[in-house]
Amino acid sequence: MEDRIIKTEYSDVMQKSYIDYAMSVIIARALPDARDGLKPVQRRTLYDMHELGIRYDRPYRKSARIVGDTMGKYHPHGDSSIYEALVVMSQDFKKGLPLIDGHGNFGNIEGDGAAAMRYTEARLEQITQEAFLADLDKDVVDFIPNFDETEREPSVLPVKIPNLLVNGSEGIAVGMATNIPPHNLAEIIDATKAYMLDENITTRELMRYVKGPDFPTGGIVINQDDLLEIYETGMGKVRLRGKVEVEKAKGGKTNLVITEIPYTMIGANIGKFLMDVAALAETKKTQDIVDITNQSSKEGIRIVIELRKDADVENFKNMLYKKTRLEDTFGVNMLAISDGRPETMGLKAIIRESVSFQYEVAGRKYRNLLAKELERKEIQEGLIKACNVIDLIIEILRGSKDRAMAKACLVEGKTDGIRFKSRESRVMASQLMFTEKQATAILEMRLYKLIGLEIEALINEHEDTMANIYRYEDILARRDSMAQVIINELDEIKEKYKRKRRTQITNAEEAVYVEKKVEEMDIVFLMDRFGYARTIDTATYERNKEAADVESRYAFVCKNTGKVCLFTNTGQLHTVKAMDLPFGKFRDKGVPVDNVSNFDSAKESIVYAASQSDLNLYRVIFATRQAMLKVVDGGEFDVAKRTVAATKLSDGDEVVSVTAFKEQRNIILQTKAGYFLRFPVEEIPEKKKGAIGVRGMKLTAKDEIEAVHYSQNAVDQTIEYGGRTLELNKIKPGHRDSKGVKIRI
Repeated sequence: MEDRIIKTEYSDVMQKSYIDYAMSVIIARALPDARDGLKPVQRRTLYDMHELGIRYDRPYRKSARIVGDTMGKYHPHGDSSIYEALVVMSQDFKKGLPLIDGHGNFGNIEGDGAAAMRYTEARLEQITQEAFLADLDKDVVDFIPNFDETEREPSVLPVKIPNLLVNGSEGIAVGMATNIPPHNLAEIIDATKAYMLDENITTRELMRYVKGPDFPTGGIVINQDDLLEIYETGMGKVRLRGKVEVEKAKGGKTNLVITEIPYTMIGANIGKFLMDVAALAETKKTQDIVDITNQSSKEGIRIVIELRKDADVENFKNMLYKKTRLEDTFGVNMLAISDGRPETMGLKAIIRESVSFQYEVAGRKYRNLLAKELERKEIQEGLIKACNVIDLIIEILRGSKDRAMAKACLVEGKTDGIRFKSRESRVMASQLMFTEKQATAILEMRLYKLIGLEIEALINEHEDTMANIYRYEDILARRDSMAQVIINELDEIKEKYKRKRRTQITNAEEAVYVEKKVEEMDIVFLMDRFGYARTIDTATYERNKEAADVESRYAFVCKNTGKVCLFTNTGQLHTVKAMDLPFGKFRDKGVPVDNVSNFDSAKESIVYAASQSDLNLYRVIFATRQAMLKVVDGGEFDVAKRTVAATKLSDGDEVVSVTAFKEQRNIILQTKAGYFLRFPVEEIPEKKKGAIGVRGMKLTAKDEIEAVHYSQNAVDQTIEYGGRTLELNKIKPGHRDSKGVKIRI
């Protein structure tokens, strides 16, 4: 067979392939179905456990067995995703209604991961068996082929509650994401019943039942007034606060005890919160903290912050809300799959989707049950009729040559070939008109069924069957009857599994934190040649001035409330708050300036450092490797941003010198080739920081500025050059933009 080459546009192939991939991720991986509130991996894991018989009333089974079976039969996307889904469905601090009963280490609220799947065990929770997987044998949902068409799996589970709201969901697809908060089971069931009784009910009226999200971690929702819009549009931001209690401690001290945390803080963010609180003390944002301990256990969250006696507790609490994740935002985006496509849904839309699904499931269930009862009725009526003419039937059976002959007589009244005791029996046999199913049941009937009590039981069973048929037909014929059945099931689930609301819903005022004013004082900034910076008080500096000046690359006085400006060779200005630098002893090491600013020592180097308050008093002289010069008013560097462009550079150029213009009278440019040019600083024009500047010296090919020196008139100043001392004021004076003089070594 000849190869067939199809020529097509590459961009078209890529576009189609990416769209196919995106839709696969959206529909079959990342987003939950609005009907059962489950992602495919969750649905397949629960169904596999159901098929394996790992029920709530049976022993636990190894998680590895569940994961392997699920991956081999239904979800061929890797064991880690399956196990992660299994773990999350068992964690009561993530799910309002855990669906899996985990046995072993399934992680904790502080972010510790679950043990490997070979160590843990699991089984279904009782509510999962009763409200998620019941009736699967009654053809209530469609079954579809698995990935290799060797098994069949449900396209959706017949969940009896709006699980999408009860447990919430989170997932990132291609170009879209979902983030649905969990809710209280009892409230959602009450809202569902209210919708079923009045489908024109508004979202505002539904919120009489659903107060708001109910997070497993508790906490306080503080923007109650915003919830209506969130539930109407399916999008918005829920503001959460942790619950803080005040306890009196020994010695007149006060303890702030955090007993509930925002849902967004679970996991590694608890550790980050502790570090953030510790950082408040280390950076002198507050001096009220004596100690902080995490006393959390299986019984719940308990983070204790011990405060000083004279601490303003309310102000400190507000500082925690403002400066840490004790107050956080949960971004709501209620996106789910509805009718095979992603859709952002509000509260009413999700409930409507769930109720519609319940009617569909109930309709299929009771049609299936009705068909079985009608079949049972047919057989029961045949057996009752057979008991009334049992002597004739026995005579037919004894006179028939085979089963087919006897069945033909029972169904069609054919008597040919059958030996009867009398002509009357033959006539009566010819009038029999049993159905196929009735005839089969009669032929398979055992003799003990002829006992009087058995016949009576058969009649009673027939009466029960007729009552069921009447009930099922009524449910299928009248929507009100079906609604009542669904409501009764919801009431049973609510009564059995309801729990108290954990999250408080309220409107709270914005946390107002009054930052205590720091007493302004002079301190000394020190930075060594390795880029480690710190501050010390002026008295310590004076005592160690000689050592400090020798060991430090930069040493100058600044205000503790001010900023330090760092100019780099790339033309950037990085500012550092003096308060962000460690203040301590002279021999303290300090911190790398990379840690307290945007400066990146791997990509740039510092050419000048100064106090921002000092720069405001002077002008600043810039010199670049390509001999571009300019003077800039120091006030232009009084900026709020941490990083700004201090000067503009040509391609391939870099800053070699930045200096505050104080008492200098002459500038001396030194090139790599040994040329020196001395001219008055006044010849350098003043420019804005966004300007490139003017040429300060004519350079020969491949030459560049190597160093910049300054001198005062009539003041001797020397440098070491070429192994000898060079007096700067003896260099022949010139003018800006000239070649300068060559100094021979």
